[in-house]
Amino acid sequence: MAHEITDETLDEILANNSVVIIDFWAEWCGPCRMVAPVIAELAETYKGKAFIGSINVDENPDSPSKFMIRNIPTILYFKDGKLVDKVVGAMPKATFQTKLDALL
Repeated sequence: MAHEITDETLDEILANNSVVIIDFWAEWCGPCRMVAPVIAELAETYKGKAFIGSINVDENPDSPSKFMIRNIPTILYFKDGKLVDKVVGAMPKATFQTKLDALL
């Protein structure tokens, strides 16, 4: 299962993990619900290699604002604390996995 990230924990997570993938989502978002199981699968597959988590944009408004998230789901990819890639919308697992593999 993907880690739950909040506005309060985001900076610490980015500082303490080399590769971080964050899914910005909301409960009411249909495409977000399609992506959630894929993100959870990736979190299990890459446990120990990458930190994979999700931020509920309704409960944590500062983080989406900080990264100018306008549409959800948006998945951001970080390497050594720097934003290096993003995917907007529901995509196949292979799309997320290919981008993640490129960072490892």
